[in-house]
Formats: sequence, structure tokens, C-alpha cells
Amino acid sequence: CLYGATSGTCFFRGVAAERFAVRNSGATAVVEGVGDHGCEYMTGGRVIILGSTGRNFAAGMSGGIAYVLDVHRDFHSKLNTEMVEPGPVEDPAEIAYLRGLIEDHHHYTGSELAAR
Repeated sequence: CLYGATSGTCFFRGVAAERFAVRNSGATAVVEGVGDHGCEYMTGGRVIILGSTGRNFAAGMSGGIAYVLDVHRDFHSKLNTEMVEPGPVEDPAEIAYLRGLIEDHHHYTGSELAAR
């Protein structure tokens, strides 16, 4: 899903399968979890994940931003850190941006995760 996406905004209620947002180069997506190899070779865009990820997340990711809500506190063990570095979201403008996308996700999908 989103293989090579170049633009647009999408909201997925539920968990995506393996290789979500592979080669994403400009789309913005909100999803409730992904399988193995999420955001692999991503070069642009933004992905917001409101749940868990599979293994090898962000392998070859050279651009874009992935926001992962680490509910189970195990994300770091699934992250491929060869080209990315995890960190907290601290900028108020970025927090407001994320809040807006999560509110939109709830509006369009009725997501219970986004309602929290």
C-alpha cells in the first residue's frame, strides 16, 4: 500500500500489511499499525502509525518522517537504525500538526485509537 506514492493524504482504519509506504516519496498517511518492513526505502512524505510495527521498520529510509506511537515500548527493537535515528516530538507546531491529522483520522474513519 502506498508503493511509490508522490502526494496526497490518506487515512487507514486498521493495521496495514507488510511493506506499508515502501518508496513513499511525498504522501501523508495515518494508519493504526503496520507489518514488517514498513517505510522501507521511503524518501519523503509523512507516516503516522498509531500502533505497533513489524520488524525491520525504516530499512533504507533516506527521507520523510515516520511518527510511531510506541504503545508497547518495543519499537526500538524493531527499528532498522542504519539510516534513521528515533527521537521524541517536542516542537509545539509539529505536535499541533500531528494532533490535527489524528483528529482528521478519527473524523474520516471513526477510529477508536484516534479518539484516545
